[in-house]
Amino acid sequence: MAIIEQVFWFIIALGVLVTIHEYGHYYVARRCGVKVLRFSVGFGKVLLSRRNKEGTEFTLAAIPLGGYVKMLDEREGEVDPDEKHMAFTQKPVLARIAIVAAGPIANFILAVLLFWVLTLPGTTELTPVVGAVEKGSIAEQAGLEAGQTIVAVDGAPTPTRQALAQQLLNRLGETGEIEFTVQYPKSDLSYQSTASLDKWLQGIDQPEPFSGLGLTLFSPKASLDVRFVQDDSPASKAGLLFGDSILSADNITMTSWDAWVSYVQERPGQLIDLQIRRDGSAINMPLTPMLYTKDDGTKIGRVGIGPKVDPWPESMILKRQYGVMESFVVAVKRTKDTSAFVLLSLKKLIVGEISTKNLSGPFTIAKVASASASAGWQSYVGFIALLSIFLGVMNLLPIPVLDGGHLMYYLIELFKGSPLPDRVQLWGYQAGMVMVLGIMAVALYNDVSRML
Repeated sequence: MAIIEQVFWFIIALGVLVTIHEYGHYYVARRCGVKVLRFSVGFGKVLLSRRNKEGTEFTLAAIPLGGYVKMLDEREGEVDPDEKHMAFTQKPVLARIAIVAAGPIANFILAVLLFWVLTLPGTTELTPVVGAVEKGSIAEQAGLEAGQTIVAVDGAPTPTRQALAQQLLNRLGETGEIEFTVQYPKSDLSYQSTASLDKWLQGIDQPEPFSGLGLTLFSPKASLDVRFVQDDSPASKAGLLFGDSILSADNITMTSWDAWVSYVQERPGQLIDLQIRRDGSAINMPLTPMLYTKDDGTKIGRVGIGPKVDPWPESMILKRQYGVMESFVVAVKRTKDTSAFVLLSLKKLIVGEISTKNLSGPFTIAKVASASASAGWQSYVGFIALLSIFLGVMNLLPIPVLDGGHLMYYLIELFKGSPLPDRVQLWGYQAGMVMVLGIMAVALYNDVSRML
């Protein structure tokens, strides 16, 4: 059932992105007077088809892993003399550049609109308050202490945890100094401190920036009182109920919720002699954690319960309200910043500052799509926006067979005054195809490795 859900939400997300991307090509091609023969979402066998009055066939195909817009093109066969003026190849180079660029631009526009929708009602985020610092860590070297609020990294403001994570991710794989600006509770004074990075988290699969610093952000205390029992979970089958309190496991006293979670995670499939308190009495019951595989491939135990958690301090909750235009500006900035981060990550992949293990293929994306949908519509919409930005940026890379490769050829033609020789373009397409297939193979290999 989980696999079906993952496939479903993945197809929905990809279908939206492909449709928007190809519609960008289609819309600008029609505005430039190019005849579009087919607009297809998916490849392979046609499942649904209809034709409009301009003669364009709109199709839904069986393999939902992309799409295409087929235009009248002299390179693909004979063109009726009466329709020659509507061929893509007959259009000025600037028109061809606009048509090719329209697909990725449509993806960026979609991301802005989705972020706008998410921002309009206002946002509620958490401030980055230090919870604990690991001894001998980079965070300790920087002098970070529990209770401090990290207000900037390398001079860039970090008002929220997401902003802090983004700034830290920008430093992945680097060597040099990192600067933190912090404030103590109930103080407006700021203090700067630095620490040294040495190829920070380079070569790590799915690096965690906070733990990589030896830093844990504050979270409300979770007691050992059970406040949630998942249906059909090992806990439910063992007889755990709302209101039970965990006392010990295998005669080891549980002193905190974190200690209990660690104990369970280390014992997938192993019988635990659990002791709880219910209505003032101690009760023993057998409990066997189920095996659960995380997105990074790590296998852990889970029992399906949640604790009683103290409320978040009001001082750590950052609420923001935006007007219509202000929300739009925020959405544009978020799209721009995310695009810059994707480009920076690609650069670091190329120079080896980030491991190629971080490349993800369709299986990982499907898992994230399903998890986002389960977390609520806002999470899923945000996921689609991020994926749309990634698709837009990737398609603009100057790799033949991608939109960016076509743009590269047309820009050369614009400044050269004539197109590159056909044989040169063909060599480029062949090299580009090898490159794209190689990247896809690495991403797919990573997906499979995480599942094993």
